[in-house]
Amino acid sequence: MKAAIQNLNQNKILTPVNLNNREEYDMKDIISESWSKLSPFWPLKNLIAVNPLQGLEDLPIEQAIAEGSALFQQDNLPTQMLDVNRETIKWCQAFFDDGQATISMPFRELGLFASWRQLAQWDAHLTGKKKGSQTEWFRALPSHPEQVIAECLIKLCIPSNQYAQFLSLMLTTLPGWAAHIKYRTDWNGGGVVHRHPVSQADYLAVRLCITCLLWDDAIELLSIFKSTPNDYAYSRSILEDMIIAEDEYRLPLLESLTQASQNLVSQNLKQKPIIPDAQLVFCIDVRSEPFRRALESKGNYATLGFAGFFGIPAQIENDVTGETYASCPVLLSPKHTIIESPVCSHDTCSHIHDGQRKMTAIKRFYQSVKNNFATPFALVDTVGPFSGLWMGLRNFSPQLAKSLQDKISLSIRPASPVDVDLSHMSHLEKCAYGEGALRMMGLTSNFATIIVFCGHGSETQNNAFATALDCGACGGRHGASNARILSSILNDAQVRYALASRGIVIPNQTKFIAAEHNTTTDEVELFDHAIIDKELSDKLSQLKADLQLTRVINSKNRGQHMSNSDTDRRSKDWAEVRPEWGLAKNAAFIIAPRQMTKDINLEGRSFLHSYDWENDVDGASLTVILTAPMVVAQWINTQYLFSTIDNVAYGAGSKVTSNITGKIGMMQGNASDLMHGLPLQSVFATDKECYHKPLRLMTVVYAPQTTIDMIIARQDVLKKLFGNGWVTLACIDPTTQETKILCRDLRWI
Repeated sequence: MKAAIQNLNQNKILTPVNLNNREEYDMKDIISESWSKLSPFWPLKNLIAVNPLQGLEDLPIEQAIAEGSALFQQDNLPTQMLDVNRETIKWCQAFFDDGQATISMPFRELGLFASWRQLAQWDAHLTGKKKGSQTEWFRALPSHPEQVIAECLIKLCIPSNQYAQFLSLMLTTLPGWAAHIKYRTDWNGGGVVHRHPVSQADYLAVRLCITCLLWDDAIELLSIFKSTPNDYAYSRSILEDMIIAEDEYRLPLLESLTQASQNLVSQNLKQKPIIPDAQLVFCIDVRSEPFRRALESKGNYATLGFAGFFGIPAQIENDVTGETYASCPVLLSPKHTIIESPVCSHDTCSHIHDGQRKMTAIKRFYQSVKNNFATPFALVDTVGPFSGLWMGLRNFSPQLAKSLQDKISLSIRPASPVDVDLSHMSHLEKCAYGEGALRMMGLTSNFATIIVFCGHGSETQNNAFATALDCGACGGRHGASNARILSSILNDAQVRYALASRGIVIPNQTKFIAAEHNTTTDEVELFDHAIIDKELSDKLSQLKADLQLTRVINSKNRGQHMSNSDTDRRSKDWAEVRPEWGLAKNAAFIIAPRQMTKDINLEGRSFLHSYDWENDVDGASLTVILTAPMVVAQWINTQYLFSTIDNVAYGAGSKVTSNITGKIGMMQGNASDLMHGLPLQSVFATDKECYHKPLRLMTVVYAPQTTIDMIIARQDVLKKLFGNGWVTLACIDPTTQETKILCRDLRWI
């Protein structure tokens, strides 16, 4: 094993590739090429982890780091470029505002370039009276953004064979806003149709027009970029330190997993399967692993891992609030709209809806009075004393403040159990989702009487990055809704009858229950309002008691790595900059039966996906796991990695000095680029001491090597990630009991 790791090191750093040759393209191709090096970045309402160098993943990682340094780690831009950036930021803030501004930018329905052009002619900084011929040139521009881009490039005297490079520099010198636009254009805004459209050509047209108006000699950018070398020494130093840390972590882990796989074979030959008191399916999130281990120590419980959306590509519509959002990985498009409604009597439901309308009206009235130019001083005089007392209470007793807030909220809008309406999902679709989930996680027999699908989400106060702590597999949302959907499907008698004909016989006494794990407090809430069976209720009571004990155990273990172990207080404290560590220290993705990892302390650093190779003859389930959940895990891994390496260029900087802009993102100060990564406090224990360990993801698969080879041969995304060094793959072959590692040239050693 050690020799294999050492041999692999010789393949870890490759010689840079010369990619200077290019062909001539038309303007659409040039625009597309210029955007290719950018990665998308999601807004605050559903932050999704993404590799900041995703646009460079086709390159070996050492070359990508070097080129990324030249493109994004720029701290010496010319003053004129900073002026261009400042004006661009001003207009982007106005156009992309999602309800924060008191007065909205006019004409936004026309699109970014068209609306900007209508208004920019009155901007004294760009087209004032003193501008003369510049203003005349601006007003004579064509209306189509692609034509405007072409004219601007000619005006700036950019050589035609350097168009794509210059446009790339227009993007990478202000990468945060460009990343948000790439999200809006390439990812369709998470399935949302925006009232204020934007195209990539729109943004470049605005950016180039501002450049032409403020900086005639912008061609200098090309020479500045050429004088900034692709610092391969820099990338080598990063990778060499990383490799040392990776070896220290990976070798013991692989040795433990190899030994566990051998034990697993002998156990399967000697022991008959024992049906547990309950089976709980958690998200593969690294925060679930220590909780699962603590729960298994409290009783006869079996836990499994599955991507937290539980295989349901759904869009959730809340019947009370009216909110609609996608609750599935961003790699998928929602296929079903599922309505969540309260389970209650007609009178109670009416009370809930009336309460929601009252709360919405109160909030709107407060905001209108606060932002109206004539009333804010009167508002301060009226509510100032109360606000002062409330701020003091939140500072000195955050738990009491949150308790009072909840009581007031419940008095206006009562709480009620929630159910999902699956009437728009066909019987065949329900069967397909139910069977697919059970087969993929290897749960096809030996069913317990209680099976819990446990989604997860975080609970924090005053945290702009809150959704980054929620379930990435659910599109940056809480996972309870998807747990309810799959539980409802598998409790359907007709679905069970169909599954029995396909070899999956679920006992009549087995009940599927939805739940949600609060990753900040470690509380698990079971949504068991429909359970009336006495025997099942007794088992549920015991499970709830054990979950509470598990919460105490896991919170204490987490407290050893935090300055204060009071996780409940952290979730309610509006001044807490580190409510939880999220997925910090993630380093491995393990695809195997739980029995193989059950006795290993993985220290909350591993994504755990349950998988039984014997139930996956054609490798279809493993293909899905490697090309979907593993890819998302790689995005998470690289986001944490690069946010740690350079928290300014690839992260979001300190929370202390940041401000929300337009309700979509964060800025440092009042006019910085849109920050597109994790804040300093998410990856650093102090301002200078790292908490996250910047390691690349290692994926370990317990499956025959031949199956893995077949899958890689068919999947270009896997060839890219494994071949370019973004992810290291290890195979523990159950048929030979050998552990091998995949080299960068896709050979096994």
